[in-house]
Amino acid sequence: MKHQDISDKELIKGCIACKRTYQERLYAKYAPKMFAICLRYASDYHSAEDILQDAFIKIYRNIGKFRHEGSFEGWLRRIVVNTAIEHYRRKVIMYPILEVDNSEYDVLNENVISDLAAADLMEMVNSLSQGYRTVFNLYVVEGYPHKAIAKMLKISEGTSKSQLARARYLLQKKVRKLYKNQKEAYV
Repeated sequence: MKHQDISDKELIKGCIACKRTYQERLYAKYAPKMFAICLRYASDYHSAEDILQDAFIKIYRNIGKFRHEGSFEGWLRRIVVNTAIEHYRRKVIMYPILEVDNSEYDVLNENVISDLAAADLMEMVNSLSQGYRTVFNLYVVEGYPHKAIAKMLKISEGTSKSQLARARYLLQKKVRKLYKNQKEAYV
């Protein structure tokens, strides 16, 4: 029986019973998607692997707490993101940055971003410092509001906003540079 052939409900029951085959099937089914999330938050591939491993340990320990309200994959995702944030907090000291209400940075036309290949954009996001990358991912990708980000990262809401503004500015600079280089290559 392949892992796709078994329902989440059955996987959950098997994992609650501590059956290794069910744990392996759960991992096989969800690890690739969850690893992609880990890569967005980690500074390198090996750190992402560590985050994934820690997250699945938490998942196995807490699977009995899943209340079957909402999607199981969403529940897993929340554990993975929280584990990534814990790793981030252990590794990085975030220094407060001048709080800003309105960004002073120029905003690049968003149509330019839509023309970028997803791999190019992910590479640019991954090149940001861990602080900027974490706030950017939490706000833009995961959809958390600044208030929640501030609480998770133990920073002020203004620091979250300024980190996001700076991350966007740096990404826009990278996009401009990429397009400038591409234009020059075609001339």
